[in-house]
Amino acid sequence: MSATVPAPSPLPDGLRPLDADEEAVMRSLGRFLRVMPRVLSADLEHEQRMTSSEYATLRHLSEAEGNTLRMSELAQACDMSLSGMTRLADKLESLGYLSRRKCADDARGSNAVLTDKGLARLQEAWPTHLASVRRHIFDHLEGIDLAKLATAFNEIANDAG
Repeated sequence: MSATVPAPSPLPDGLRPLDADEEAVMRSLGRFLRVMPRVLSADLEHEQRMTSSEYATLRHLSEAEGNTLRMSELAQACDMSLSGMTRLADKLESLGYLSRRKCADDARGSNAVLTDKGLARLQEAWPTHLASVRRHIFDHLEGIDLAKLATAFNEIANDAG
């Protein structure tokens, strides 16, 4: 519902319609969330022949202690289902970018381990991703308090679940 269109029924106490600025933020944020993943992924695929999911998987492993994560943790970090992560790990393992090992403390689980080849591939793709993020996002945020923006996004995400 637009900020300028009256609500069809009375609003609960304390709830008010969005003002014009709030409405603009909500609409532009929605568009940003739809467009940006596609654009960043397209740059990686075009220049590196790598999907954003592949990049994210290698990045999360590179940031983990010992370059190792349980498959379930990796799936969660990449916002993927465990079955989807398993299929992606199959591909990355076939390319030599990661290996899988049984968890020492839980024989039912397995860990994904970044290989030297996987780290080298991530380092090769990183400049493309960095240039894309700068061009499509940060070049448009000059003058904005980035620390406050990051805090607000984290608070919104934490509140959502």
